[in-house]
Amino acid sequence: MAKLSKKWSWGRLLPGSWRLVATVDAADEVPLRLPRRGFVLVGSRQRPRWLAFDCPCRARHRVLATLDSAHSPHWNLGRTRKLTVWPSFDCRGPAGRCHYFIRDGRVLWISEKAWAK
Repeated sequence: MAKLSKKWSWGRLLPGSWRLVATVDAADEVPLRLPRRGFVLVGSRQRPRWLAFDCPCRARHRVLATLDSAHSPHWNLGRTRKLTVWPSFDCRGPAGRCHYFIRDGRVLWISEKAWAK
């Protein structure tokens, strides 16, 4: 993995690892309630099309990220035992901004100070 430049200002690191709680055929089959740090793959484990989870922020809004490279933007799943997804997630809404990476099953928040420069 490439080193991140020093311009990134990292915020807090959330403890605990993410876990796969279900694999479903269609996005409308994703359960309404997911456990904290639980994610769902839409499609199959061999060919997932979407990744669904609740944001790790306090609001816990739903995130549905396409894994299909034909779409832009799209996210990639790492081929590791612990959830790794790139690029970062950058969600903006009425409650504020949530910007983070998920690496090796951990959430790495990017501080607002990183964007103030």
